[in-house]
Amino acid sequence: MHSYDYWLIIAFFAVVLVPAPFLGRFYYKVMEGQRTWLTPVLGPVEKACYRLSGVSEHQEQSWQKYMLALLAFNLAGFLLLFAILLFQDYLPLNPQKLPGQEWTLAFNTAVSFMTNTNWQSYSGEASLSYLSQMAGLTVQNFVSAATGLAVLVALCRGIGRKSAQTLGNFWVDMTRATLYGLLPLCLVLALFLVWQGVPQTFAHYVDAVTMQGVDQVIPLGPAASQIAIKQLGTNGGGFFGVNSAHPFEDPTAWANLFEVASIILIPVALVFTFGHYVKDLRQSRAILGCMLALFLIGGATSLWSEYQPNPTLNNPAVEQTAPLEGKEARFGTTGTVLWSVTTTAASNGSVNGMQDSLSPLSGMVAMVNMMVGEVIFGGVGAGMYGMLLNVLIAVFLAGLMIGRTPEYLGKKLQAKEVQLLVVTLLVMPVGVLVLGAIAASLPGPAGAISNPGPHGFSQLLYAYTSASANNGSAFGGFSANTPFHNLMLGLGMLIGRFGYILPVLALAGSLAMKKGAPIGQNSFPTHGPLFVTLLTVTILLVGGLTFLPTLALGPIAEHLSMAASK
Repeated sequence: MHSYDYWLIIAFFAVVLVPAPFLGRFYYKVMEGQRTWLTPVLGPVEKACYRLSGVSEHQEQSWQKYMLALLAFNLAGFLLLFAILLFQDYLPLNPQKLPGQEWTLAFNTAVSFMTNTNWQSYSGEASLSYLSQMAGLTVQNFVSAATGLAVLVALCRGIGRKSAQTLGNFWVDMTRATLYGLLPLCLVLALFLVWQGVPQTFAHYVDAVTMQGVDQVIPLGPAASQIAIKQLGTNGGGFFGVNSAHPFEDPTAWANLFEVASIILIPVALVFTFGHYVKDLRQSRAILGCMLALFLIGGATSLWSEYQPNPTLNNPAVEQTAPLEGKEARFGTTGTVLWSVTTTAASNGSVNGMQDSLSPLSGMVAMVNMMVGEVIFGGVGAGMYGMLLNVLIAVFLAGLMIGRTPEYLGKKLQAKEVQLLVVTLLVMPVGVLVLGAIAASLPGPAGAISNPGPHGFSQLLYAYTSASANNGSAFGGFSANTPFHNLMLGLGMLIGRFGYILPVLALAGSLAMKKGAPIGQNSFPTHGPLFVTLLTVTILLVGGLTFLPTLALGPIAEHLSMAASK
């Protein structure tokens, strides 16, 4: 590694960690309706939204009504996007006259963006019109991220309130999350990206002739606005087919730095938002410490692996440093690895290199980041409420070890809460192992694999892990655009999204109704190094016990076979 590689990593953490506490407090004030510096500008817009929709910002909902409102909103968004994709050839803003998507692909795409997954079995510039990209995908990028933020806030209220019957109002939370939480940041980032050279235009694609005399079509479009929310909203779906490896999506070193930092900026800030809700920022620091520890372990492993020479080229006549196959020379090995680890730790799924070209251990790090439930920062809202589920599991295990009724911040965990936690533990195994096993056992679907041996298995395993974790990245050699995989991966995305959201809301409602007890000297502390260690071990053990056999068949076997070839 060179000095500029270290400076890139330092700058990345600085851009993320320095503003996070202030942004976290801002989100708390926004979601609780307190006055902020944006209130004079956006307050009237917020009030107008309530008047037009007939929503009372002071009328709160029980967890059941909150859940029904969320499901109705997401169903409506899915149906609208599904229709836009099917019939885009009849709709305006389609200068290239692109046809509508085949129905299973349209289903997969609509589910993907509605669930904040952004899995793409198509190439954006060759398949979607400007209207589909803007009114379809970009809108869902905003509201899917806002949905995750709303669910987190509901859980925070459930933990922080005592003897309460309500969790807030879903429509109000969605409005505030979108209007204050996402739009201003996206506007700033989009303008920055336009300055760096990212297109934002409705012009037709440009027909050009290369220096070799070959005709080339240069795609354009309103890219900067979608790229801003795809990064900040932990969505990840690229405007162009090769995502942020495309020079129009990620044109400069500065654009690369701020795009990769944007992936985890809001998730890190929301860790501090939780601390404000429970009136104890020590909890935030403990959770952030666990997240950073897991991130650094994965990042260091991936960097070490990518800087090893390729054993298949172990020849004195071949001079090797870090293999660059599948990586953008503009960003180098460190820039590609940093993005790979960040995007899979944060359920973002965007890429600035090809994940299929990663070394076996780097590919395994990416998979493990997703297999643990995307909690090493995770998606907007989704990562933090996933981490809080692990916190409650760790508290339960600690209670078993010391022979006491487990409690968290004065709330006792009883049979109902534990049952809901167990339900969430089944989400990733069902989505990855059950659906993946069905796909691997059928000769037709298994034909999507392009490589033999362990790497081929890793392609399929990565696809179903990515879908169930609502990540959206892929090993590019996997041919997923078939009716079977479009439908099965769509099912995995739905399980991965709502298999967590529904139990989380039920858990929030149950915790909110508890009276709570004062935290005394005999209470198990959940903010010190001991708890951070317990939480980290819990996450690794749950993920390891569940997925180690499948990892052994894929990336571990591939790594051992490469080592044997030295």
